Amino acid sequence: MNLNQRALQLCQALLDDAQTVRAKVSTSPGGGTIIDLGIDTPGGLEAGRRMAEICLAGLGQVSFSPSSLDFWDGPRVTVATDHPVAACMASQYAGWKLAVGKFFAMGSGPMRAAAGKEAVFERIGCTETTDAVVGVLESRQVPPPDVLEMIARECGVQPAAVTLLLAPTASQAGTVQIVARSIETALHKLLELGFDLARVESGWGAAPLPPVARDDLAAIGRTNDAILYGGEVTLWVRGDDASLEAISPRVPSSASPDHGRPFREIFERYDRDFYRVDPHLFSPAKVTLANLDTGNWFHFGETMPEVLEQSFAS
Repeated sequence: MNLNQRALQLCQALLDDAQTVRAKVSTSPGGGTIIDLGIDTPGGLEAGRRMAEICLAGLGQVSFSPSSLDFWDGPRVTVATDHPVAACMASQYAGWKLAVGKFFAMGSGPMRAAAGKEAVFERIGCTETTDAVVGVLESRQVPPPDVLEMIARECGVQPAAVTLLLAPTASQAGTVQIVARSIETALHKLLELGFDLARVESGWGAAPLPPVARDDLAAIGRTNDAILYGGEVTLWVRGDDASLEAISPRVPSSASPDHGRPFREIFERYDRDFYRVDPHLFSPAKVTLANLDTGNWFHFGETMPEVLEQSFAS
């Protein structure tokens, strides 16, 4: 499977429906396509849903379902995939630090597999050669041409063959596509714990979709809290039960000493430096590992509606 080609097909469908999903499409001066889903255009729920599926390289389905929280009548974002490692770790994971001049953003999407420079690819494989790439940026700024030129150079394509989708955190589309990362956070936590992700066959996840925050800092808090304190993930795996029983208690966000307070409060305590926050905090509230070989399942973690209510109200 060529992840970028799959994503490009979804991008073309998005371009065909640009007016309907309230997207703004432009060409970068140096070549390349910019799809704005929330900076200079309203975007919306459908824009965010499609953005999330493109970020998964078309290997996952994103939808909305009723909330399971008493205090929040809004929807939750659900994700399902039968290709969790390729969809989530090789594509959706925001693992590429794009820093050119004064521009900085974390890059997601299948362009990461074409670049293949991150350490994660040494463990999961999934790199690819392609003639066009797709990326997703959580940004309030349209990247200048030299950013697209750098991406093109690292991916081995021409700048005109780069497509970037953009949305700020504090936007409808941005909020949706971030909350759609429940499975990805569980897989990344397992990887950090030394688990062999080749054992994971399928994944399902859900997390409440918070109200769009007034600014990006508040939105970072709400979207992280949605997964840390409201996210529920089930992974279908193969292999022995003993390793699953041993690792399961360490996977949910509650395994971190930073767990228990709204993320914005934690973020401020560490001077807004993500890299000082305990990396083991970033995982869903509840995780279930279901063994396809034995029929047994292991469940740990609990949601914390009281923290979510505080977060969504701030």
